[in-house]
Amino acid sequence: MININYKKKYKFALGIEYNGSNYHGWQKQKNFYKKTIQEYLEKAISKIANHKIKVFCAGRTDIGVHSLGQVVHFETYNIRNNKSWILGINSLLPKDIVVNWVVPVQKAFHARFSAISRRYYYIIYINQYRSALFNNLVTTYKYNLNIEKMKRATKYLLGENDFTSFKSGKDKSSHSFRKIFNFNINKYGNYVIIDVRANAFLCHMVRNIVGSLLEIGIGNKEENWLLELLQIKDRTKAAATVQPNGLFLVEVKYPDYFCIPCINYNSYFFLKNLLV
Repeated sequence: MININYKKKYKFALGIEYNGSNYHGWQKQKNFYKKTIQEYLEKAISKIANHKIKVFCAGRTDIGVHSLGQVVHFETYNIRNNKSWILGINSLLPKDIVVNWVVPVQKAFHARFSAISRRYYYIIYINQYRSALFNNLVTTYKYNLNIEKMKRATKYLLGENDFTSFKSGKDKSSHSFRKIFNFNINKYGNYVIIDVRANAFLCHMVRNIVGSLLEIGIGNKEENWLLELLQIKDRTKAAATVQPNGLFLVEVKYPDYFCIPCINYNSYFFLKNLLV
């Protein structure tokens, strides 16, 4: 039985996992024929809530980008327990979009503006031939990479910097300063995971940084090239944007007082579970 009190609104946060291969990114489009994650999620929640719902996300992922840790929030007049929300919403979603958890949150919580950090993985498959099983989950790269050289180069990106050289031309942010907390690169067999956590990211920032790291990894550029790019503040001087295949929004962190679930992925076990 649905219990609705139109005099009071309740706010919930959800953890969303999705394979972005079949979607035109996160954000709902005016073009009806372009499928988006937001569109499917709002339709499913609205049906369970019995009224129109709008969701707000922690990070608007691009076309083809995946998520293990997207966080969204919505407001509703409907009272349901957490399990009922999860089972009901998932029953209406495509198989490549899943709600993993739901928690009630205080009025002050906002999925985007309350977040203190976001974490992404970018997975590279080093091989001359694409993977038949993981083609949309990795980016195939046919050249060997000097991983240690790439690791040393990332030191220039740590801390707060102006990332103008690594943002998309369509980025509408008021400024290009972002703060990178951690930057790790690990190789497991033919697979390389680039792991980066920052307070926020500019449009295409991760994919543009990875493109420049690849130039360093194959020996076309020296390690301090990243420092030069930061100082130049010119997108045209950096490398090309790499494909969205292989990019995962892994984790979004919030202040502890919001009590938002957080799964801290270890890159080795993530890759092991993905490929087994």
